[in-house]
Amino acid sequence: MYIMKIINHLIICVAITILLLPACGTQGNKDVREVSGVIKKEFITGIKTVKPLSGNQEQELILSGKVECDPDKVVYYTPLVSGVIERTSFSLGDKVRHGQALLDIRSADISAFQTELISSEAEAEVAKRELQSAQALYDDQLLSEKELLEAKSKLRQTQATYEKAKSDMSLYIDKGQGVFAIKSPISGYIVDKKVAPGAPVSSDGTTLFTVADLSYVWVTANVYAGNLQLVKEGMAVEISALAYPNEVFDGKIATVSQVFDPEEKVLKARIVMPNEALKFKPEMSVVVTLKNETQRDCLSIPTDALIFDDDRFFVVVESTTGQFEIKDVQLQGHYRQHTYIRSGLNENDNVVVKNQLLIYAELKGK
Repeated sequence: MYIMKIINHLIICVAITILLLPACGTQGNKDVREVSGVIKKEFITGIKTVKPLSGNQEQELILSGKVECDPDKVVYYTPLVSGVIERTSFSLGDKVRHGQALLDIRSADISAFQTELISSEAEAEVAKRELQSAQALYDDQLLSEKELLEAKSKLRQTQATYEKAKSDMSLYIDKGQGVFAIKSPISGYIVDKKVAPGAPVSSDGTTLFTVADLSYVWVTANVYAGNLQLVKEGMAVEISALAYPNEVFDGKIATVSQVFDPEEKVLKARIVMPNEALKFKPEMSVVVTLKNETQRDCLSIPTDALIFDDDRFFVVVESTTGQFEIKDVQLQGHYRQHTYIRSGLNENDNVVVKNQLLIYAELKGK
């Protein structure tokens, strides 16, 4: 995509410049790689040249992605009981606290839980006292070891039943007359809501609401097979979004999936991002930019110095003061405003980066 933009830009520039050429004769078909000469003073006024830079090649890879909740910090609330919603006290996107009442439900099942809690608590207390008596009798050698173990086992069973009933009731607040408030299981934000007053609920696995802790989120980038070799765990990335046009967020690839998504036909690269300011919203689309540096030493020049003509790339080089030549160059790649050169230039060349199109047109017309 990026190289096509460059090609289109250069084609337009060359097309405009060609209008300045004189009528073409047999010299117009001359191999431009051999063209050189002295240029008129009016063409070289204000020219600017730079020398190619030598260094490791850097490439920029742009991936599409989106923001997702960290699944380890998301709770999908599914009711364990049947009943009818009396009222709700939250909306989609609301911030909630752990233990905060979110909705009221009228349910006979919860009333049964409450009865079981009271009953199991009493049974556990009786079993505890029986064990104390059994222990005293055993110490006085008036009770067998088997009977003592049976008393201990009974206490464990009644305590387990009590703890289960206590756990079942921990999600509810008794408001009287068979109405109970359901509490938020964690602190976070409501990211999904599927309940309304008067709606029936059942223990069939339907999620009533979802609470997510958004202090950290996942940014998931789509990696196509052709780019797989360029994406590695630990690589630094830059994340941008339309919602924040003047901001760039720095991150690092935490993991790269080893299985292709069957629908999108891509691998997923995950970036874990802190989100204290809550700028990243679940399902928000983002652009992930990767900077890939190879250990290949090569020359680079400003992309604006390139001239695209006859399906090839050229540059204008000032060989001596006031004398110029055209060089055919082979490209290695692009990074931002720089292009890497595979062949056609050396470190001592003075590459023209201003008025090069006028000079190119003049040389080619000779």
